[in-house]
Amino acid sequence: MLALGITLAAVAAFITSSVYYAVATPFERRRLGAAAPDRGRPAPWKAAVELLRTALLAGVFAWIAAQADLLSWPSALLLAVAMWVGFPLILLTGSVLWERVPVVTAVLHAGDWLLKLLLVGAVLGLLH
Repeated sequence: MLALGITLAAVAAFITSSVYYAVATPFERRRLGAAAPDRGRPAPWKAAVELLRTALLAGVFAWIAAQADLLSWPSALLLAVAMWVGFPLILLTGSVLWERVPVVTAVLHAGDWLLKLLLVGAVLGLLH
């Protein structure tokens, strides 16, 4: 059942992330103007790699949740928030501080990571 949950979570997070960027990127462009990155439409191989990355995220999340006995729905969501604060949020604030990444870009990516982790946690928690 866990393998099915990982697969469903990865596909759901991949699709949600794709929609999120399609909706949110225009806001970034308006805010940054010419300085906004041109992400364009990804090549098929990049989409495949992103799906694989998302599957790896779901697998690692599932392993951590299982080891910590946090695979119930509420516990998995709490784990998702904790992982978001502990990893992407820390990394993205560092990119703003040290790499001069625009705040709006970091916020865009932080939102994506929060959605992905919450969705992975919800799917795994509901299917367990």
